[in-house]
Amino acid sequence: MNWLEFLLSLTIGASLILAFIHSLIWASEPRQWAHPMFVATTLLIVIVAVLELALARAEQPHAYAAILRWVQVPVAMIFVTFALFLRFRFQIERLWLAVLACLLRVAALVPNFSVGENLNYVSIASLDRLPLVGGGTALVPNGEPNVWMILGQLANIFLVLFLLDVARSGYLQRMQPLGLRQFRIAGAMAVFAVATSAVYVLVVLGELAIPLVISPGFLLVLLAMSYELGAEHLSAVRLGKALETTETDLRQVERRMQDAVNAASLGLWNWDRGTGFSWMSAVGRQLLGLDSHQDIGLRVILKRIEPSDRRAVLAALRAARAGSDSFQCEFCIGRAQGSRRWIAVRGQADFDPSARVLQMRGVLVDVSERKFAEERFRILVEAAPTAMLVLDASGRIVLANRQAELIFGYDSAELIGMPLEVLVPRPGAEAAAAVPSSFAATPPALIPGMGHELPAIRKGGAVLAVAMTLSQVELSQGASVLVSITDITARKAMERESSLQREELAHLSRVALLSELSGSLAHELNQPLTAILSNAQAAVRYLAHEPPNLAEVSLSLANIVESDKRAGEVIRRLRAMLRKERLEFASLDVNDVITDVLRIVGSDLLSKNVGIALELAPDLPRINGDRVQLQQVVLNLLVNGSDAMTPLATGRLLRVRTQADSQGGLELSVRDVGSGIAPEDLERIFSPFVTTKSDGMGLGLAVCTTIIESHRGRLWASNNDGPGATLHVSLPAPARAPGP
Repeated sequence: MNWLEFLLSLTIGASLILAFIHSLIWASEPRQWAHPMFVATTLLIVIVAVLELALARAEQPHAYAAILRWVQVPVAMIFVTFALFLRFRFQIERLWLAVLACLLRVAALVPNFSVGENLNYVSIASLDRLPLVGGGTALVPNGEPNVWMILGQLANIFLVLFLLDVARSGYLQRMQPLGLRQFRIAGAMAVFAVATSAVYVLVVLGELAIPLVISPGFLLVLLAMSYELGAEHLSAVRLGKALETTETDLRQVERRMQDAVNAASLGLWNWDRGTGFSWMSAVGRQLLGLDSHQDIGLRVILKRIEPSDRRAVLAALRAARAGSDSFQCEFCIGRAQGSRRWIAVRGQADFDPSARVLQMRGVLVDVSERKFAEERFRILVEAAPTAMLVLDASGRIVLANRQAELIFGYDSAELIGMPLEVLVPRPGAEAAAAVPSSFAATPPALIPGMGHELPAIRKGGAVLAVAMTLSQVELSQGASVLVSITDITARKAMERESSLQREELAHLSRVALLSELSGSLAHELNQPLTAILSNAQAAVRYLAHEPPNLAEVSLSLANIVESDKRAGEVIRRLRAMLRKERLEFASLDVNDVITDVLRIVGSDLLSKNVGIALELAPDLPRINGDRVQLQQVVLNLLVNGSDAMTPLATGRLLRVRTQADSQGGLELSVRDVGSGIAPEDLERIFSPFVTTKSDGMGLGLAVCTTIIESHRGRLWASNNDGPGATLHVSLPAPARAPGP
C-alpha cells in the first residue's frame, strides 16, 4: 500500500467517525436538520473515497472508465447535500443558484451513462503509471475528453456562485457569531469546488498528470463543517452546564438573601398592575401589624398610618406613577397599647412603553430607633443654653433652637432655609486659615470640636461677638453640620474691663516701684546736670582769657551737649515707664530691654553695693511684646533680687542671664545670693497680696505674672543649689506665618 492508498483509507475512516459522531448529536437534537445533511455528505464522501481506491487498483482502461462513471453519482448527490446543509444550518432563503446547480449536475448523469465511457472521457486509451514519492505508483488516464463534461462544469460554476453568495451574506453579518461561521464554511466550500473543477479539467485535457482523487480535499471541507457544528454543540453543552450551575448558585443566593433580609428585619413587597396582585413578606406584614391572611391593599395600609403622614405617602406614590423610577418616604403607624413605630419605604417602579406603571416593588425598614434618637436630639438641641443650628449639605439652616431665636432676633420660621453666612459673615483674611471661607461646601470641611470667635450680625444690624463650634452629625437627611453659637459679647466687655484694670494696676505698680528708686533717679539726673554746670563755668573762664581759648570753649560746649542728651535720655526712660497707654506689641530684643532697665536702676544698685554680672547670649530670637511692660518685669526682678540680699554685708551679686530654649523661644533668669525662698512660698509669691517683705504690698510679682502670661510666657522661681534663689521668665518666639 502506497501513501495515496493510505490517504484514501484514512479519509474513509475519518469520514465514518464524523458520520457516527454527528449521528449521535442528531439523535440528541432531532430538530437540527443540518446534522443529517452533514452525515449524508460524509457517507457520500466515503463512497467517493472507496471508488477512488478502486481506481487506484484498476488494471485495465475499461475498468478504470467504468469506476469513474459511477463516481459521478455520489458527486451529484453531494451537490444536493451541500445545498441542504447550508439551507438548514444558516436559514438560507435565496436557493435558486443551488437548485440550478443541482439540476445541471443531475442532468449530467444522462450523458455520463449514455455518451462515451463516462462524463469526462469518450474513451480511455491507456493508463500511465506515475511514480510516487516514497515508493509505489498511481494511475493517470489518457483518453479523448467528453464534450458533455461542459454540463458538469456549468453545474460547478453555479454551485460556486451559490457558495460565494452565501459567503457574502455571512460576511455582511460578520459581527454576529453565526454570520462569521457562514462566511467561513461557504468560503471553504467555494475554494474547494473551484480547485476540484480546475484539477479535473486539466487532468482530462491532459494538461496535468496527477491521479483523479478528490475525496481527501472533501475531507478538509468536512472537518471545517464538523468544527462549526461541533463547536456550537459543545458551546450549548457548556452553556447548559453553566446554566445548571447558575441555577444552583441562584438558589443559594436566594437563600442567603432571604436569611439576610430576615436578619435585617427587611420587609419585601410587590404590586403588579396587570394581575392586580399585591404581595408582602412575613416581615413586612409584621412591621405593619398585619395578619398573614389579612388583605394588604392600599386602603388597609393607609388606615394604619398616622393621619399627618398619609399625605406624604400618597404624594410619593403619585410621583412614582408619574414617571419617577424610584421613590421613598417615611411614615408613623399606630400599634396596639398606643405604641408607635416609624417605617421607611423604598421602592422602584417599572413602566411600559406608554409610560404606565407595570409594577412596583421595594422594601420596608423599621427606623423607629433612629427617629426616636432624632427626636431626643431635637429635645436636647432645644434645651441647650447656647444657640444650636443644624446645616444641610448646602450650608442652609434646617433646625434652630429657641436660644438661636433669642440671640439673633429671628423667628424659627425665618431661620429655616437661611444661609449661615447671613448670621455669621465670612471671616477676614486673618481667620481664613482657622475657619472655612464659605459654609456652602458639600459637606463643609470642618474640624469637629474646634471653636472660633467671630463677629455675628443680629436682626436689625447689631454686631455681636460669638464663639462658634462646628461638628458633623448624621441625620436622616444625610450628613449635616451642627453649629453651636455662644453670645460672648458681655464676656468680651468684661475681658476688656479686666484688661483695663490690669493695665491700671501695672501702671500703679510701676509708679510705686519708681518712687522707691527716687534717690537713684535723682542721682542719675544730678550727674549730667552737675556736668552741664561745670562745663558751662569752664566755658565762661576760657572766654575770659586774652585771647579767648576757643578750642576749650568748643570742647566744653560739646560736653554740655552730651550731658544734656544723657539727662534727656534718663527723663525719656522715666516717662516711658510712667506712661499709661494701650499695649503696643512689637518685635523686641530682650538684651536691649535689660540694658535699658540697667541704665535706670544702675545707680540705685551701686548705692546698695549690689554688683551686676551680665551673661547675655548673642543672636537670641526676637520676641513679640510690649517694651514698657517687659521693662517693668525686668525692673521688678532686679529690685526683688537686690532686696533679697539686704541682710548681707558684702558679696551682693545679681547674675542676669539670657539664653535660647529648646522650643525656639528664650529664657531670662535673675539669680541672687540671698537667703532663698521657703519651699512652701515658691508658688505663693506670685499670688496677689503675698509678700516676703515687711513693707511690701505683694503686687509686684502678681503683676509680672499677668504681664508674662499676656505675652504667652511663664514666670517661676527656684532655689539655687547654693545661697539665694532664681526667678525665671520664659518667652516664646513669634509664630511664623504659614508658607505659600
